[in-house]
Amino acid sequence: MTELYVPEPAGRRGFCDRGGVISELVDDPVTDPAAAARGARELGVLDERIARCTACPRLVEWREQVAREKRAAFRDQTYWGRPVPGFGPPDAAIAVVGLAPAAHGANRTGRMFTGDRSGDVLYRAMHDVGLASQPHAHGLGDGLVLHRTRITSPVRCAPPANKPTPAERDTCRPWLARELVLLRDTVRVVLVLGGFGWQAVLPVLHDAAWAVPSPRPKFGHGAEAVLPARDGGADLNLLGCYHVSQQNTFTGTLTPEMLRDVLRRARELAGI
Repeated sequence: MTELYVPEPAGRRGFCDRGGVISELVDDPVTDPAAAARGARELGVLDERIARCTACPRLVEWREQVAREKRAAFRDQTYWGRPVPGFGPPDAAIAVVGLAPAAHGANRTGRMFTGDRSGDVLYRAMHDVGLASQPHAHGLGDGLVLHRTRITSPVRCAPPANKPTPAERDTCRPWLARELVLLRDTVRVVLVLGGFGWQAVLPVLHDAAWAVPSPRPKFGHGAEAVLPARDGGADLNLLGCYHVSQQNTFTGTLTPEMLRDVLRRARELAGI
């Protein structure tokens, strides 16, 4: 098989065969996320290392299977098929945290909440409140820019049935912890989408720089908590929001106005 490197925006590099299927990234795979994350001194380096992670065999197998088999509507597209880095500027004051990439969304496009209906809802609301340059997100190179906001997740690979195992979640934890450390000077708000993400992110925040109160803050839409800094820096505002899943948005559990209200609150707390 003849293989071809395909340049990607923002310094990313796709690795695909000429049939349009992403093959396994074989150059220097990352098998120890904790060590690789700890050694990353800037977000660009961290993002590149995340995209080479092969630490969880079940997730590697699944993400690549999805990238090969594809969904019929995307059969002519080249899937990203690898771990998905965070997206947003290095001076972000707000971090929006989901749970994991969608199989035919970010696992296809290579960017968080891009290419699926959940992302359509999220980016429309972010644009409405001034956190995104445009209301749509189709794929890398579509011109989307986030304003003082970064979107990320505690699990970087699309998991089967959208359910990572506890071991996979814990293996992936150092990536997000390091990302927050690298954002430490500017981040003031972490907005978590969904209860599963809320539970996953609390130990990450502790690993990064903040003390999680006991008892732990409970998730709810509009829930707020202040996490004191453990390093002498700024405290962190933790916000909860129902996930932008189709189940929530189609049933009205989460409406566009509810989402905009939480994003406005995040802007207020972040001072932007």
